[in-house]
Amino acid sequence: MELDFNNPIPLHVQLKIILEDQILQGFYKDKIPSERELMDMYSVSRSTVREAVSILVRDGILEKRHGKGTFVSLKPVQEWLKMISFTETTKNMGIKLLNHGRVLTPENIADANGFEDESYHIKRLRLQGDLPIAIELHYYSLELGQKLTKFDLSTTVLYDALEGDLNINFCEAEQIITCGFPTKEDAEHLGITETMCLLITERMIYDSDGNLVEYYKGLFRSDMYSFAMKMSRKNN
Repeated sequence: MELDFNNPIPLHVQLKIILEDQILQGFYKDKIPSERELMDMYSVSRSTVREAVSILVRDGILEKRHGKGTFVSLKPVQEWLKMISFTETTKNMGIKLLNHGRVLTPENIADANGFEDESYHIKRLRLQGDLPIAIELHYYSLELGQKLTKFDLSTTVLYDALEGDLNINFCEAEQIITCGFPTKEDAEHLGITETMCLLITERMIYDSDGNLVEYYKGLFRSDMYSFAMKMSRKNN
């Protein structure tokens, strides 16, 4: 991959994108080239290299070790805990549909307003390039699930379909983050061992009438994913 010096996108941003793609594809698994090597490889200034690397360090994709160089972090994918940001994050990932159909409603949402004894379940694998990152499980009411089957579940961003095409009004969401171990089947899908601890998110999204629109459970590889929260304190 080369930089386009005629592109209006700043060179340091182009370089950041190239390095990030190479890291996610496994081209750099440990240490990235030195500043001088990157300058020579892409014919750019030291300041351009430093700006690109600094962004990746702030994003948690790279980490600097004093006197040793810049290394690949174990958490190259970040997510802001906001619905819109999560949707934007997953738009850049590939999708593999694992299965979908009617299932028994999970016990923890069995009494939720809008859900019955059975619900519609969609299970998909998230990929960054060819690398499996996460397994996502979505549960909807049977009525809503049947409407979603009209879309290509292997490519559709479900939240875009729900809000844009089906006119569902998202009002509130509750989310918790825990950890746990994968089943044998899920470990195989993720390309990991059953002893690797996963980051697990559970989210319930409600409409303006208080009906549960979606119950979501995400199983994320802890070596490839992290969650970032930005907090501020208002002065009284």
